[in-house]
Amino acid sequence: MKPVIESIEISDMTIIDKVQAKLFQTGIALSAATILFNIVEGIVSIYYGYSDKALTLFGFGFDSIIEAVSAIGIFVMIKRIVKNPNSKRNNAEILALKITGTGFYFLSAGLIISSILNAYLGKTPETTVSGIIISVVSMSVMYILMKLKISTGTKLNCQPILSDANCTKVCIYMSLVLLTASLIFKVTGFRYIDSIGALGIVYFSFKEGKEAFEKAEGIEHCDCDK
Repeated sequence: MKPVIESIEISDMTIIDKVQAKLFQTGIALSAATILFNIVEGIVSIYYGYSDKALTLFGFGFDSIIEAVSAIGIFVMIKRIVKNPNSKRNNAEILALKITGTGFYFLSAGLIISSILNAYLGKTPETTVSGIIISVVSMSVMYILMKLKISTGTKLNCQPILSDANCTKVCIYMSLVLLTASLIFKVTGFRYIDSIGALGIVYFSFKEGKEAFEKAEGIEHCDCDK
């Protein structure tokens, strides 16, 4: 009977490894989807933000591009963990975090200055319809990505994937800020709401910049069950 027992144990281990390998591939695919969506979202938002003179949408677009850089860092991290779960963070991951943090700080500074100038000069968007459409699409896609990342990260007990899900949640909050500001202007025409909305983006942007530098300074590992 001994060979049969050993065969069962080996078979069980093989099944577990296959399941975990599939979950990690799912995590990589979700990270890649996040990168692609953020790039497209960023380009579209910047274009319409500029053409519509909508500061909140314009800032939201640049934030999406920076989020794409952050997602690239997560993508590299997950790929590295798959190859060696006990390995330490590499230079590419640290560089991505520092670039992300710097980008968020510059975006925050630029939006603060632009918000003050727009409020002082009384500039308002020509329309916020684009902001409404983009924010609704963004929230829908990001919510699905977040739920899938939480499910995958929980099953693997993998902190980087769960952290990525938390970043996606922040993207949903930013989309909500964009939607709120866009709707208020569309309904009421309140002249200062675009500047206020941009400052809402600043709050999340600065917070994410700070967290990116803190992660770059620390040494994190993944307690993924492999």
